[in-house]
Amino acid sequence: MSKSEYNEMGNDLAEDLIELPWYQSGLAFECTQCGNCCSGPETGYVWVNDEEIERLAIAVEMSDDLDTFRRKFVRSVLSRQSLVEYSDGDCIFLDPKTRGCMVYEARPTQCRTWPFWPQTVNSPSDWARAAKGCPGCNSGPVYELNAIAVRLKATLLHQMPKD
Repeated sequence: MSKSEYNEMGNDLAEDLIELPWYQSGLAFECTQCGNCCSGPETGYVWVNDEEIERLAIAVEMSDDLDTFRRKFVRSVLSRQSLVEYSDGDCIFLDPKTRGCMVYEARPTQCRTWPFWPQTVNSPSDWARAAKGCPGCNSGPVYELNAIAVRLKATLLHQMPKD
């Protein structure tokens, strides 16, 4: 048997052993910066780590006073840190007039990986539910399976509490 025949057989076997997700052909997404993913109706958590806090502080020109930045924009939740939100659930960095992110280029991992979160790609119905509130879902470039997997992994690693 030739090397290419072995490789082909291995590929066929791998496909039999590994169940590919429903989005194996990829998912289309392009952020429209509509702000829907950054707003209420209730408060939630945008988890941030120290590196992200520093990046955000630079974005709002407060890198020389991280303590003030933390008091103004970060809250402690048990042993973790989350961005502050307004009482209506809007992120502190969501511009109330334009509905755009004021720190888009410095946004945290949780924001960067949207909508490729476990709870939104778990099933076609979960994706459809996310797409109802996000005009960027199902439009724009198609993210291939590997690109989605990278974002899912980043999301999961970011959500893990530090010891």
